[in-house]
Amino acid sequence: MIRTTAYEPAPGHGPWIDSLHVMRPGEELHEGLARLWSPTGAGKERPFGLPVRQLNSLLRAMAPGVVATARNTGVTSQVPWLYGREPVPKEVLAPLVGTWAAGLLNEHEDECEGQETDAARLEDELLEGIDTAVANLPPWQAEPIDLTETLVSAGGTAEPAQRLFSLLPERIAFCLAASPFRTGGAELRFRVVSCDQGAELVSWPPQQYQHRKRTWYYSALVTVTVQTVPFAERFRVHVSTSIRRWVTRVESRPRDLSGSTVLLDAPLPWPDGPDQGYRLMANSITFDRKRGQLAWRRRSPALLLPELDIVRTYPEPEDLFVAAEKWINGRQDIAAGIVHRNQLGAHGVGPGLMPKERSELDAWVEDGLRPMFRRVPDLTRVTKRNTPSLLPRSTTADGGDVREVSQALARREALAGALDGTPLEIDILWQSPETRDELLAALPALIGLPPGRETSSASTPVWRWQAEGIDISVRTRPAGPLAAALEIPSDRRRPRPVRLAEAITDRCARVAERLERSCGTRGLVIIEVGGKDRFRTVPNSDPKQALRIACARQGRLSQFLNLPGDGEDTLQHRARWTWLDALRQLGAISPPAHRVGAGIPGDLQYVALWLVRHTRKGPTLCPARRLVAVRVRPDEGPGTVHGWDADRADWVPYPELLLSLAGEPRQEDGTERRRGRTDGSRPFVPETEQQWREEAEREIRTLLFQLRDRPTLLLAGSGNLRQCWPRVRNGDLVKDMLGFGANAAQRLAVYGPELRVVLARDANARHEVPEWYAHDGEGKAGFAKGVWGPADPANRVFASTADVPHTATLPKGLMKLVPTPAGRTAPGKSAWNPVYLELTVLGCLSEQVLTESGREGESPDQPAEWATLAHQLRFHDDYPPLARPLPLHLARLAGEYVLPLAAPPADVSEPDGE
Repeated sequence: MIRTTAYEPAPGHGPWIDSLHVMRPGEELHEGLARLWSPTGAGKERPFGLPVRQLNSLLRAMAPGVVATARNTGVTSQVPWLYGREPVPKEVLAPLVGTWAAGLLNEHEDECEGQETDAARLEDELLEGIDTAVANLPPWQAEPIDLTETLVSAGGTAEPAQRLFSLLPERIAFCLAASPFRTGGAELRFRVVSCDQGAELVSWPPQQYQHRKRTWYYSALVTVTVQTVPFAERFRVHVSTSIRRWVTRVESRPRDLSGSTVLLDAPLPWPDGPDQGYRLMANSITFDRKRGQLAWRRRSPALLLPELDIVRTYPEPEDLFVAAEKWINGRQDIAAGIVHRNQLGAHGVGPGLMPKERSELDAWVEDGLRPMFRRVPDLTRVTKRNTPSLLPRSTTADGGDVREVSQALARREALAGALDGTPLEIDILWQSPETRDELLAALPALIGLPPGRETSSASTPVWRWQAEGIDISVRTRPAGPLAAALEIPSDRRRPRPVRLAEAITDRCARVAERLERSCGTRGLVIIEVGGKDRFRTVPNSDPKQALRIACARQGRLSQFLNLPGDGEDTLQHRARWTWLDALRQLGAISPPAHRVGAGIPGDLQYVALWLVRHTRKGPTLCPARRLVAVRVRPDEGPGTVHGWDADRADWVPYPELLLSLAGEPRQEDGTERRRGRTDGSRPFVPETEQQWREEAEREIRTLLFQLRDRPTLLLAGSGNLRQCWPRVRNGDLVKDMLGFGANAAQRLAVYGPELRVVLARDANARHEVPEWYAHDGEGKAGFAKGVWGPADPANRVFASTADVPHTATLPKGLMKLVPTPAGRTAPGKSAWNPVYLELTVLGCLSEQVLTESGREGESPDQPAEWATLAHQLRFHDDYPPLARPLPLHLARLAGEYVLPLAAPPADVSEPDGE
């Protein structure tokens, strides 16, 4: 069985009523602050609501007794603002609010600098607003708060009251921080860190790990969030555990630290309160290009501390850059730590925890939450068929050769099916001869063909293979300047996305001179290029995106591999994976035959939906949103992968889908726009968020109509699709029904008589699914693969877990937080944990569906079988277990080709702020 680190309100305990004190902003305070934030001659419109995020961070960290701050406080004066275990005196709150309000005054002065305005009048008006804001702090009110308040949706999903998403994690974090975590004869104490998603507990002071004459610092990290589960009668609290690593010697440039989080440990400037020493204050740093140095990012509470406390010396970002290790150890009674990110280079401490240590932290959490919450019951396997029909891993002396031969034959058959008689032309643009030679040797080995024969064409070496419907020619030539860094124009008067688009267009022209357009053949280009670390000096100069666009414009797919020395793996390993990914782009991949049983139709097709989303920080600095659909029909033979072309309203081979995604036209506003339809009409271009969602839902309904001719399993990433299809949110789900827009949900049969729908959800960077570990009930913890669920045949929500790869050799009992004498190097190990994938069988042919459709005589579906089918799609002979079912995997990776470019605006006069 497996145990999830998830908790639910204990039914035998009843409501958890917490006697808290609440403060609402009130009309006077809200209006006083609004006068500070309203336009006062600066000539700029203010965003909706008040910018209270910085103030809330300051209050949580520096006001004793404040448990949590509510969301949406800056929008209305009637909702609760502060929650405290006891009233915080006005003489404590007033300086905090006043200091924050004075910061708004400084912003006004900066904005009005150089403008013709009555500065004295403006300053008097704003100072009066500060005095009003501070003088009209509303009183505290004692209120009993139900921390388990629950609403139940029409579909039977329990949802917590909205305020609990922020209040409950903070309250739980303080409960846990009150007791130390004891392990291995040592104890760790935790501090609370407020964050956008729940609350964090960070062990403080950090642990130290001595390695290679250097000290590395790290802490235990416990994250608490409130979540919902489809059709569950109680909401959940997920508690995730990991390692937080700290920067102690900055070996990169100051600008590389931009966006880093800094946690500040500072004493309260008032007498000891109940929260003394319980919180760390979260801040963010940025690189100020005007001053050429690091600075606190706007809205960081650290900006206000020198005004609040003139006695102590607080660190500046430049101080942290120069003396990071000294500050993490503390100066006087202040300490600060920069949270390490992978972009900052290697760290001596590996990420992650192993199951044994996670189970001990989980037991500590369980003790801290009693009796208000109980652990969610353990899950048991719902099937013995955990994998599809994979090739056996033989242990005999010659077994490896047999397996390799079988795999090669399967790949060749899939490639022949994907090409469907079309010749395949491959260009290898190399920088190192050993890479070229390894690629030429790896290709025939992977598809079971003898080494190719070399010929020459215009002084260009050519290798060719022809066998069983496959016609492959490979040309090799040096990459030359095509693989060099992009030369981005330095004219900062123009937006950087426009300048990047110009650099990409220039590289496309160079590629067009070297590679002719593919006509009547399938084209593929393998390019050897430096790793991303080689292009850090000039932001966005990595040429990979430009080369992908350039190759697509020539009708060719593209795949990259790093120069020798830029990757941790061997050249042989990287060459193999380069070709495997190239085969995937060609559509030469098929799921192994499932082993679920006779309940699955033989002519079933798989369809996956994925929303590609790029922000203005995306690969081309242009926002983009594109719905991708992929279809796999195993009964039509290997290599039959297709993608949905919305402009043609038809299915096209997977490679054509990829090329069409990269061929989107350039935008004047940086947003993604489609080409005209094949009938000559112009597509509808949404102008608002609502219009865009309506268009996306219309596209999904059109797609479903095309699938009515045969049994279909629709796989959708619910966490990914919520932005364009809001009705897949947990609270909107109804069994065996689909909803779109504001209309009532409709029966599944309306969209197809043989349609089944499985929603897949992972952690989604929000801890939406719980962490887990397998256990035997006697203290041992480890991993296990399978499909898991409660012992209820009507259950619709399952867990899919995969075992660790056969190459993983770390002991499951490895202890990193407090290493044992036998494992002194344990902190340096990276702990790999299999992905937990939640599978919700939203729609199937249940007994009720069959009755409503007049099909009473047919056998109803078993939800566990369809969850098992989705689970088995995570396994393939060529890959370690995938994070998602194969069709979803293919749809997600298609997003690598969504690369819109910005076009120059008609009138460019504003700099981009570099």
